[in-house]
Amino acid sequence: MTYEVLKGVAEKYSTPAYVFDADMLCERIRMIQKHMGKRVSICYAMKANPFLIRPILGTIDCYEVCSPGEFSICEKAGIPMEQIVLSGVNKAREDIRYALGTYDGKGTFTIESIRHLTILEECAAEKNLVIRALVRVSSGNQFGVDQEEVLELFARRKEYPHVELQGLQYYSGTQKKKRDRIEREIDLLDELILRIAKETGIQIRHLEYGPGFSVPYFTSDREQNDKELLDWFAETLGQMRFRGEITLEMGRYIAAYCGYYLTEIVDKKVNCGQNYCIADGGIHHLNYYGQMMGMKIPRVTVIRRGESGEAAQRCRRADEIRDGQKEQECWNICGSLCTVSDVIVKQLPVVSPEIGDVLVFERTGAYSVTEGMSLFLSRDLPQIFFYTEKEGIQTIRGARRTCIINQAEQE
Repeated sequence: MTYEVLKGVAEKYSTPAYVFDADMLCERIRMIQKHMGKRVSICYAMKANPFLIRPILGTIDCYEVCSPGEFSICEKAGIPMEQIVLSGVNKAREDIRYALGTYDGKGTFTIESIRHLTILEECAAEKNLVIRALVRVSSGNQFGVDQEEVLELFARRKEYPHVELQGLQYYSGTQKKKRDRIEREIDLLDELILRIAKETGIQIRHLEYGPGFSVPYFTSDREQNDKELLDWFAETLGQMRFRGEITLEMGRYIAAYCGYYLTEIVDKKVNCGQNYCIADGGIHHLNYYGQMMGMKIPRVTVIRRGESGEAAQRCRRADEIRDGQKEQECWNICGSLCTVSDVIVKQLPVVSPEIGDVLVFERTGAYSVTEGMSLFLSRDLPQIFFYTEKEGIQTIRGARRTCIINQAEQE
């Protein structure tokens, strides 16, 4: 997607807005699949961005769903139950009963505790169904169960005849930059699988693992060679003694690159010797993992409305500014919220920013659309667009008012 396309969105529609490049998204999934090989399937963790589940239908292998709301979104999008891994630490009986009764026990369920397993067994028994489940291994937090309890669950499997324990699930966090940490986790899981076989007689058939690959969000982050990373990881998986099926659960690593957040400069001023641009968006819409009070500079381009071609790009990304071009100043980019915390980025190098210029924040495909404090101060939710080369720009959601949520129903 070119900056001309993004400029066209800014001129035709109001900002702030998200634009998600569906072509780029699907191509990234195909790239991951190619390097991982046929043994490995790819699961999209839809919490990263639930809007993306429909355009990747037919490209992705399965979806991780962690709440009744996410499940409802999948239903409305026509996601087959066979492609859903129903996860989450709090599964209510009524939600499990609904899924089992509506879809005849299809799909896969995760087990986060002995209580979880008991509830799944009781609900499946009511429907006379046998359901598939993965036991989540804790990485030292509130999720899953520890290794000794994992062994106990498999040892007691005959007490739960309506739940087929097919394998393990493991996820320990995001933005992992050190490969030795991932190697240690793979070794841990390999050893646990061997222990389960030795102590319970169960041969694990399926492993779902979230590698938590990092995304370089900021200009200070070194760009990574994704193809080299995936080849290394495929080789690491190939060295496991476990020979069953592997699913990689990914959210940020799949979704981040396809997203662009557009926000217009609506005011500029100098206060106490500091340059400030006020944007019509803010931190309620934009969330970069690892950002601290706007201290890190993300990849952002400034586009000037009314101009075309190269002139539309008033400022290339901060890491691409070269000597010899027009002198740039540093500007603090702040949003429209009435809080001093609404600092999107500090000291951004910009060439003569003007009111009406549009800031394009890149790699915003994951989490920004859902993790921002979007209800704060009752400002409208941004518009959302998809882009494909074949269809062009498509409106997925118009601007939505939040004030109707932040008031009593009788008012």
